[in-house]
Amino acid sequence: MARGGAVSGVLDGLDERQREAATALRGPVCVLAGAGAGKTRVITHRIAHGVDTGAYSPNRVMAVTFTTKAAGQMRGRLRALGVTGVSARTFHAAALAQLNFFWPTVAGDTAPAIVDNKVRLLAHAADGIGLDLDTPTLRDVASAIEWRKVTMRSVEAYAAARPNGIGRLDVQRVVDLQHAYEKLKDERRQLDFEDVLLACAGMIEAEPRVAQAVREQYRHFTVDEFQDVSPLQHRLLELWLGDRHDLCVVGDVSQTVYSFAGADASFLLEFSRRHPDARVVRLETSYRCAGPVLEVANELMRGRPGALRLQSARDRAASPVPTVTGYPDDAAEARGVAAAVAAQIDAGADPRSIAVLYRAHAQSAELLAALADRQIPATVLGGKRFFDLPEVRQAVLALRGASVAPTEHGFVDTVRDVLRSVGLTDDPPPAGGALRESWEARRALLRLAEEAPPHTTLRTFTDDLLARAKDQHEPAMRTVTLATLHAAKGLEWDHVHLVGVAEGLLPISYATTFEQVDEERRLAYVGVTRAARTLSVTWSRGGARGERSVSRFVREIGTRTLRVVDADARPGASTRRSASPSATRGRAPRPAR
Repeated sequence: MARGGAVSGVLDGLDERQREAATALRGPVCVLAGAGAGKTRVITHRIAHGVDTGAYSPNRVMAVTFTTKAAGQMRGRLRALGVTGVSARTFHAAALAQLNFFWPTVAGDTAPAIVDNKVRLLAHAADGIGLDLDTPTLRDVASAIEWRKVTMRSVEAYAAARPNGIGRLDVQRVVDLQHAYEKLKDERRQLDFEDVLLACAGMIEAEPRVAQAVREQYRHFTVDEFQDVSPLQHRLLELWLGDRHDLCVVGDVSQTVYSFAGADASFLLEFSRRHPDARVVRLETSYRCAGPVLEVANELMRGRPGALRLQSARDRAASPVPTVTGYPDDAAEARGVAAAVAAQIDAGADPRSIAVLYRAHAQSAELLAALADRQIPATVLGGKRFFDLPEVRQAVLALRGASVAPTEHGFVDTVRDVLRSVGLTDDPPPAGGALRESWEARRALLRLAEEAPPHTTLRTFTDDLLARAKDQHEPAMRTVTLATLHAAKGLEWDHVHLVGVAEGLLPISYATTFEQVDEERRLAYVGVTRAARTLSVTWSRGGARGERSVSRFVREIGTRTLRVVDADARPGASTRRSASPSATRGRAPRPAR
């Protein structure tokens, strides 16, 4: 039943294309959504509109995404729209819930336990067949097992597809180890992460009563990031649907960056062929990126199958042309980036609005040191989750304890007093160490209190912190963010510094086939489109493994879209010279067309 005047409110603020997608309540629907085009907004408003109009019953809607954090954010947005009861989960969480529910009925026993450490189990399996393997090799074998399962291959089919072996293991040894791993797992009555999807799919296929119950429970499906769906996930989705077509998929083929892990963008590219009656809506207006940034992104993906050509909704005059700067070596590049970040902060930029992105995690150490030299606090994305940090757990526990007693001061003053009791000081420690990171985490909690709505109590504040922890809705610490391009996917900052854009780093040296290089191109695209206002691209000629040249991606984009900046002209160069004028002269990117 519609909730009075809520229908119009749900659709208010959507542009024409977004509204078209949000009002297409019956599937199949395919929403091709470019970076910053509001795909999550469309998904949640579409579900809310379906509930408002009576087309959907909330408990019969499943919204599937790829990370627990994204699922939590989706639930939060739906709650803000007045919608509760929708199942917003990852593929694995949904499959595990179904497995635990139906397994006792089907098998007459509790569901098997989940392997908590695949590498450790592999090490035990390797010992059992006389193999002494180091941890990196075991990790590579674990990745191979994951790829084999999500692409729905047997061990023998894996050997045919990847005949070169892993490290010092020939393919037969890899096969033997995989068989030993599966045998040990069965003996211990365990399932690994991928087995959860396989077992759930197998149960629905083999048990008509399970299939009927699942399809009766969930009638309307939405899948976010559909370009990242693997063959196994797609098969499970087909089984959930049965013969129905009430499916909405949302994605962007230009952001397919997990092909190495089994993601298959063809499911998005060929959606209309698989569903001839599908309604396709293209969202090509970016509300995130400035026009000059989008020009770089568009040039990077020009001519690629399925690539959207984005236009900016932002004021073009407010944003500068993105720059590219070359340095003689990695240390000079790190110092140059740190100087540029310092200049942005000095000009009034919030550190939280600045990110430094790179291809490989190993690139972070030199950048962290250069930022610390300038007393700029930085956080590396991909470490412990905010609410899992020991100092945050201690602070939340202390706040929870204080919330049961009467307070003498106001809410914010009480929060400040509690945080001081667990280590928060008025003045921050020097940047670049664990003490500063702990201080920033506690300060982020205080900032949440300072920004809380009027009349917030300590009890409601701590309740909100617990809800945030559950949904992985983490506050941003007042630090510059360092992240790999993979970790940065789905995030955005006002100012982005894309570093190491050189041959051997981006594209990475082991990308040798056309498909692998194209995946690297899409990674570069993800990096570019994280920038809302300014984009700086940097590279260095010298590295530990010899001389490099600027990335082919920069050369293809060309100087009509990227402005070449001499390293000596960058902020801070007068005090720390990073490169001579000849360091970039003659090596600047050239127009590819």
